[in-house]
Amino acid sequence: MTKKTFLLLPVVLLFTACSNKDVQVNSNEIKTNEITLTYNEYKSLYESKNQKVKNKPIAKYEPIITPDEYKKLILTEDKEETTTATSSNNIEAPVKKQAFTDFYNEWKNVKYKMGGESKSGIDCSAFTQKIYKDKFGIELSRTTRTQVNEGVEVAKSDLQPGDLVFFKTGKTDRHVGVYVGNGKFLHSSIKGVKYTSLDKPFYKKNYWTSRRIIE
Repeated sequence: MTKKTFLLLPVVLLFTACSNKDVQVNSNEIKTNEITLTYNEYKSLYESKNQKVKNKPIAKYEPIITPDEYKKLILTEDKEETTTATSSNNIEAPVKKQAFTDFYNEWKNVKYKMGGESKSGIDCSAFTQKIYKDKFGIELSRTTRTQVNEGVEVAKSDLQPGDLVFFKTGKTDRHVGVYVGNGKFLHSSIKGVKYTSLDKPFYKKNYWTSRRIIE
């Protein structure tokens, strides 16, 4: 039994030695196959792979919703709260100008008449009152002295179509017309219904104030 044990021991050692040798060889082979890069080579490789990202421009900020879309959205949300009066007071300039043109064509042959309110004769404040009533559905008071207290005051330099323009034409006399754009206003003058320039010497000298009734 002892002899068999001594005989097996050299055989086991032989196989063990072979196994360790194989492991050592494989380990050397792995080390031999490793790739070693210098810093400059690694840097070059990294930059080439990421060139697209490196050169990608920074995207400009684009708003999700434009100002016009936002305004439309707000108006839609507030539609239920918008009153008829507010709607009638928010009228685009081209609509106003067309309304003035139509009204002028209807009244251009009417003469001036103090206290008049019809096509047989009409005064300045009745004329402005009728424009607002017929074309915009807005009720103005009857006289120049009361109309000057309506709406909000605006500077002459900020006039928009639809603004009322007032003049002190005498010691106690007052006159009113409707600004229509391009430096002109529409009114019932002593020469009848007509367009007149604000720069005309008489009206330029006697300009008083302006009031905004509609936006």
